[in-house]
Amino acid sequence: MLNLFNQWNQLLGCRMFFVVLVPLLIGFMAPVETTKFWSLVATLSFTYMTFSASLDTSLKDFINKLSKPWLSIWMLLFIHGVMPLIAYIIGLVFYPGPENEFIRLGFLIGASIPVGVTSILWSQMVGGDVPLTMATVTLDTLISPLLLPVFIALVVGKAIHINTMDLLLGLFWMVTVPGILGMILHDYTKGAYEKYTRSIGGFASKIAIILVIYINASAIAPEINWNHSIIKLLLVIFIVSVSGYSLGFLSSYILRGHQRERMVSMIYSIGMRNNSLGLVLALTYFPPAVALPVTLSMLYQQPLAAIASKLLERFSVEAGSN
Repeated sequence: MLNLFNQWNQLLGCRMFFVVLVPLLIGFMAPVETTKFWSLVATLSFTYMTFSASLDTSLKDFINKLSKPWLSIWMLLFIHGVMPLIAYIIGLVFYPGPENEFIRLGFLIGASIPVGVTSILWSQMVGGDVPLTMATVTLDTLISPLLLPVFIALVVGKAIHINTMDLLLGLFWMVTVPGILGMILHDYTKGAYEKYTRSIGGFASKIAIILVIYINASAIAPEINWNHSIIKLLLVIFIVSVSGYSLGFLSSYILRGHQRERMVSMIYSIGMRNNSLGLVLALTYFPPAVALPVTLSMLYQQPLAAIASKLLERFSVEAGSN
């Protein structure tokens, strides 16, 4: 039975682009009604993905990354400093003038929100430094509720209030608790669950990400009014999204002692964002036009993550053959 699940896990792993694209398209064409039940399913799926990914990670390694957080701080500088600047400049180039102020603000908010939780899963699947990714997500979770209101107030002159406790508690139960439990189990069993993560656990994680993508696509489908103006916006958002993954790749090469595991973590940590939080912020505190770039960026995040995994796989094969 384990061999069968192992084969299915490998099959899905080799076709991640379709694993993320198919539920995305189905979510747009046949969306499920957004209810508390489906929100709970999405939350539990996220929780399981974090737990499963952390089963391959040592708690000692994670604590070591937190005790020496310079790499995470380096990534956070790109996440909350360089990337928002790039997004805003791209917005100015393609959407100049005061009439496009809200669209540009949408680009800015979309690039300023915290790291996406699914970066942990992608780092684990593609062979990244999972403790580094988890440490970065953890630090970003702690600083974002304090950083985002200040950042937005400085840029647009509008002070906002984020329910810091709700945000921290939500991410605490969805990321921190399952992550630490998985790492404790890894250390206690001395990595005995490796076969599980390569078979049933890995396959279940792929199913979980399918559910999360489908539920998120269903949630944003009513927000999109498909017309000719959307085409240009989609192209510009594509440029911004690719810039995030590219920035993660370039940031790893600036550092001395290039390591593939570190590069993978940087690509996904800097490239992926918590778009659900960005959508809530945009819809709560700003006009609907601000939410549009944040909403449409969800179309690209997971497919680009899958493309990045294929490019990294090809890069590794070519490097190994030289």
